[in-house]
Amino acid sequence: MRFVWLSLGLLSVGLGLVGVVLPLLPTVPFLLLAAFFFARSSERMHTWLLTHPRFGPAIIHWQERGAIRTGAKKLATVSIALVFALSVFLGLRPEILIIQAIVLCCVLIFLWTRPNC
Repeated sequence: MRFVWLSLGLLSVGLGLVGVVLPLLPTVPFLLLAAFFFARSSERMHTWLLTHPRFGPAIIHWQERGAIRTGAKKLATVSIALVFALSVFLGLRPEILIIQAIVLCCVLIFLWTRPNC
């Protein structure tokens, strides 16, 4: 079973790294998932992820307090607004825009109700 957890952790890290360069793919949720999988499979990989200078602090803040950096919240808000603006610009059907607006508003509410780091 440890092999399965380790494989899922490595896959999550890979998807998180792809998310660094692709704006629509989130990075931190995949790294949080990787931390979960590594905690069950490999202490070495778990420690590596938590002590990583770029990704470690965000994971630790989430694990300890459920907190998200203010800068990350602002960046996510701008990204969400740009995605919705693109959908409007592309002329998507109003039903799709309404569903998208509801989902994105729920995401923003969740995001902005988390504590700041």
